[in-house]
Amino acid sequence: MAGLYRDQGVVLRTVKLGEADRIVTFATLGHGKVRAVAKGVRKSGSRFGARLEPTSHVALQCYKGRELDVVTQVETIEANRRLREDYTLCTHAVSMLEAIDQVVQEHENAPALYRLLTGALRTLGETPSPVVTPGFFWKLLSLEGYHPHLDGCVRCGDEPGLFVAFDLADGGVLCATCGRLGGRRLSPEALGFLRRLMGGELHRAMAEPPGPEVIHEVERLGVAALEHHSERRLRSATLL
Repeated sequence: MAGLYRDQGVVLRTVKLGEADRIVTFATLGHGKVRAVAKGVRKSGSRFGARLEPTSHVALQCYKGRELDVVTQVETIEANRRLREDYTLCTHAVSMLEAIDQVVQEHENAPALYRLLTGALRTLGETPSPVVTPGFFWKLLSLEGYHPHLDGCVRCGDEPGLFVAFDLADGGVLCATCGRLGGRRLSPEALGFLRRLMGGELHRAMAEPPGPEVIHEVERLGVAALEHHSERRLRSATLL
């Protein structure tokens, strides 16, 4: 049937529509961000209302509409119920959903971002760790073309030395001299942790995490960098 398509996606958010419907926003594998009407899902006898909750990973079938597509079929791939039932996990998951919602464009293919999100949600649900969210934020920045420069001063190019700050605009660390002119303070411990995350050592960092202050510093810096480059505030980050 013309206009009918199948894909896989993660539910980013839902909005009530009328008395029984919802507008559901998905991050999909093949169609980027998709906004679609799920008709009748708020009725008690809905066939797939419970499958369309934020964080749910689903296989879906949609009919392409003028402004909003229409969900015609949904099958659960990963319910991710644990992420919705545990408050701490939920706050971390929701911040990841909002970040993806901000950067993925409607109907623009973004498979790498989709895989990053599904992998992060799965890891958070199976092996809860405060390391997952900062790792997600910085990997997202890297995929969006803002890979941080961590091995030399981003302003003067000085390589061997003490780096004391991070410049959000230039996306890299600052030496002691340049750091006096601006930038966000960055501790040596946080820089070491960030290098581990960007060096592909997420699972090792989960097994041997730094202190909570270091994790929080890198997480807040990642949020600030995302907000700077997207020019939008990540509202859910206040819950972290």
